[in-house]
Amino acid sequence: MAVDEQQRISRRRFLATLGAAGSAAVPLGARAYSGGNGYTMPSLVFEDPATQRRLGGLYATALTDLADAHTVRADPSVYDRAGLLTDPPGTVVRAGGGYPAPQRWTRDAAVNAWHAVSLLAPTVGRNTLWSVVERGPGGLIVQQDNQWWDQIVWVPAAWHHYRVTGDRVFLAQAFETSVHTLAARRARDLDASYGLFRGPGFMNDGISGFPDPPASDRVRSSFVLDHPGTDRLMCLSTNCLYYGAQSALAAMADTLGEPGRAASLRADAAELRRAVDRHLWRPEAGTYAYLLHATGQLDTSQEGAGLALALLLGVADRRRALQILDTTHWQPHGIVNVWPHFPRFDDSRPGRHNVMVWPLVHGLYGQAAADAGRTDLFARAVDLLAGLFSGTGFHELYDSVSGAVDGGWQTGGSGRAEHFDSQPDQTWSATAYLRLLNEGLFGLTFTEDALRLRPCLPEGWGPVSLRGLRYRDMTLDIGLSGYGSRVRSCTVDGLRGDPMVSADGTGHHTVHVVLDDDVPGLRA
Repeated sequence: MAVDEQQRISRRRFLATLGAAGSAAVPLGARAYSGGNGYTMPSLVFEDPATQRRLGGLYATALTDLADAHTVRADPSVYDRAGLLTDPPGTVVRAGGGYPAPQRWTRDAAVNAWHAVSLLAPTVGRNTLWSVVERGPGGLIVQQDNQWWDQIVWVPAAWHHYRVTGDRVFLAQAFETSVHTLAARRARDLDASYGLFRGPGFMNDGISGFPDPPASDRVRSSFVLDHPGTDRLMCLSTNCLYYGAQSALAAMADTLGEPGRAASLRADAAELRRAVDRHLWRPEAGTYAYLLHATGQLDTSQEGAGLALALLLGVADRRRALQILDTTHWQPHGIVNVWPHFPRFDDSRPGRHNVMVWPLVHGLYGQAAADAGRTDLFARAVDLLAGLFSGTGFHELYDSVSGAVDGGWQTGGSGRAEHFDSQPDQTWSATAYLRLLNEGLFGLTFTEDALRLRPCLPEGWGPVSLRGLRYRDMTLDIGLSGYGSRVRSCTVDGLRGDPMVSADGTGHHTVHVVLDDDVPGLRA
């Protein structure tokens, strides 16, 4: 069949799908609706019924959970220490249903805004970001708590919020916050001898995520900093986040008309990237090591979040990125926090932050695969995550061999390894799935002036549509057909063009992208 005829058939099928979206034939949970708490929620419809049941229904559940259960009223005395929350909506996104209130945690707030909330409910996303900021003697700064290595993830999340919304008032305040936060961390935590930032791994606030030493059986605590020497570790994930923060802050400076500061920040980021490559890259293995001890000893374990962030934030160049994607170890049910088992753990008693699947980590790696155009790895990541969530809901972590809901093992108050729970209703597990579909499958890529589409559509998944997506002053219906990550053609309201929508548009628009990996084309 001729290519043009294929495109016409694909477009007719896509438009028919959109036309059916208001009918009773739409699968359960696929309807677009405007929820409470500031959310406008799109519908995801796979034309194939089996794919819709496996993936589409779960997307609708994640959206509903996020808008309803996970979006809560914010007590100003707890959540508005910066004086920047707005009411309406007067709400923020919580960390999860298994934790007591309040839940004013930087990592959770930043990750959930970055992954989904800034797009789906911009005012809630903004409130959630401000909920972990305070006013210090020098001005706005991310809260200075005892998990100080987590503070810097706020910066790329804030830059992402601006690119989604175009809110320049937010940008100016986020720039002030980021400048003060990065300065505080640089003064205290940059190891001048290695050029790396000190601190535990991004996801590993529990000692089960670290070898022995620094883990010590003499310490009766699961918290990482209670074990000697953990404050001087230099971890891949944390340094990738610092690189991402410096790069994001440089972009903020450019936008706000401070080119000199932007140049200085980019120079710092480039130097940090060189230090990561110099001290953590393993050329013989085609991947990065997990961490460097203060003594200079290298731990060559695989850190799932570290590899994902190296790919997503641009620490790994193209050559290294291709090697990482080809060499990363997957457990039967996904990418784990740290692999392999430390000697004190095994398959029957896996460490909580060791060989366990945290959906956030697995989702980050799946997004990195999509960004690289690896439809095979992306499909594997989505299918595995959907399998974990099916029938269980969005839990905190899962056994990597059986796929069962499990909290793993870790040193507890007794000084011995204890079995922990996997908390239910984990918000960043739901937002990890939403990001994989929004930014992975459909390739939603936000810049200051446009929404660009870089889809990653596995073979057999299309046609698929995302209908009723709110972006700035527009409502978009986006359809994909074909397969792969190379764009054969794109139409916007029936007119051929680049796979993008200008940020200054208004009203309703229909976008259709045809993908084809078998022919020369553009990686959108």
